[in-house]
Amino acid sequence: MSQTNIPSSSQPDYEDFDDDDQPTMDTTTHFVSGSTSKKKLHFAKELKCMMHGFGDDAVPYTESIELLEDLVIDFIRDQTRKAMEVGRSDKVHVEDTVFLIRKDPKKFTRVKELLTMNEELKKARKAFEEDNFIS
Repeated sequence: MSQTNIPSSSQPDYEDFDDDDQPTMDTTTHFVSGSTSKKKLHFAKELKCMMHGFGDDAVPYTESIELLEDLVIDFIRDQTRKAMEVGRSDKVHVEDTVFLIRKDPKKFTRVKELLTMNEELKKARKAFEEDNFIS
């Protein structure tokens, strides 16, 4: 396997890293090396950052990113189907997702933490907007 897009120096390309709080979907088309198909990767940017954070090279193999992308998409699709079976079939609710992961302590704790942080951020934004409105 050959690595694609290798920077000229051994330093990682920090332009690929975002400081944004919100995850973004990378909708650019990434071409699969050695393949005739053009596969659109939605989470390539985030996966590269995560892989690097967990000790992989700053510019991981394209095939590794594609494999992780497939796993992530399959997981999301599977969880969504299960959530639709558990709750009302017209919409997936947060409670349905929490119900599905209740037996996995790591996931449950992380989701609970993220939901709590989300509520705190909503309250802070609302208070900030009220302060700006009054001023």
